[in-house]
Amino acid sequence: MTTPPDEGLLFDVAAPPTPVERLLLLADQYVQHNDMLDRLMRAAPPRSEPHAHGASAQRLAAETRTAIKAVTDERLFRSHDLSDSVLRLQQLAFLSSASADQQLPTARTLTALAPEAAMSCADTLAFEIRHRRGSTPEAPEQPLPRTQRTALWEIGCGNVVATNSLGRQYVHFRDERVLIGTLRALEADGLAERIPKSAPSAYIDGPLQDRVRLTAAGTTALAAAISRPPTTSAPGTTPATVPAAAQQATRTR
Repeated sequence: MTTPPDEGLLFDVAAPPTPVERLLLLADQYVQHNDMLDRLMRAAPPRSEPHAHGASAQRLAAETRTAIKAVTDERLFRSHDLSDSVLRLQQLAFLSSASADQQLPTARTLTALAPEAAMSCADTLAFEIRHRRGSTPEAPEQPLPRTQRTALWEIGCGNVVATNSLGRQYVHFRDERVLIGTLRALEADGLAERIPKSAPSAYIDGPLQDRVRLTAAGTTALAAAISRPPTTSAPGTTPATVPAAAQQATRTR
């Protein structure tokens, strides 16, 4: 009897995320988790549902441990920066797991810095991969402009929200400046998206804001951008976001 062909092989299967992409995705998951905690605290007194976030926290702890395995599976030489990054991820897994048993305000505190920590680890890993292996991804047909690269980084860290007021749109950022025109360009290219009323308000009892997040394509684009060596720039045109690992390497030369 002839075995029928496996219909599941008739379509392309998406490639699994690279370790760098996995860390960027982990940062986004922590951003979503923190936003959820903020909405829960806004909707009801914290003591009413002290463990409503437990399942999400435990899932994040598991995702963080998976990311740690992806990093260690790269079998890179353990520099101080990379070792510190692995330790930081281990701490995130512990804090996320511990937050599952805490009431909302404490739980929110335990994961508050997780998105930026995961982003920093992604940056360090990307640097170590290109430094140790001497190989980089193929250059894109059109490299990201500096403003878009910076915006994608800030979005990945959970630092960008959008609001509407009197028919006008506004972008609110925390560290590096992100212009509304840059956000619109990223959205037009399918690299970023807004999630309506998912981010905490800017002031007590204010309206919820729209969280700006990386799309799958945006995650891939940012991972590629931080995984290739920085371009040589003329004086005064140094990119706003300089990888911490690269700064350390420069200081130790």
